Amino acid sequence: MFQGASALNLDAKGRMSIPAKHRDALSVQCDGRVTLTRHPHGCLLLFPRPTWEAHREQIAAWPMAARAWQRIFLGNACDVEMDGNGRILVAPELRNIVGLEKDVMLLGMGSHFEIWDAARLAENEAEALAGGMPEALSNFSF
Repeated sequence: MFQGASALNLDAKGRMSIPAKHRDALSVQCDGRVTLTRHPHGCLLLFPRPTWEAHREQIAAWPMAARAWQRIFLGNACDVEMDGNGRILVAPELRNIVGLEKDVMLLGMGSHFEIWDAARLAENEAEALAGGMPEALSNFSF
């Protein structure tokens, strides 16, 4: 179960270091083999490969009416492996499509991660807070 936020930097080649706490779990869970894909809300999704493979099968089975969404998720999927230093290379196409430059945030979302441009995430969270709690969560409490 991945959780927590990590402020990271992309290097000049587009590589991102996976924090040690997640690197160790990814090494055990999938030998450092992960898949990156686009999310329509402006971030990238990073899945351990076995988790992605289950999602990929579901997405591939969607009806033709969902073909555009298949293109978003499957058409942008990129298999990568952590290098010996615990880094992954984020393809330029994926970096460009979601506006990743240097300062990024890695968010643990349970079974996977989201990778956001740090400024874009701050804007997104400010908009969510300004909009108030959605009705679907009206009964939620800590």
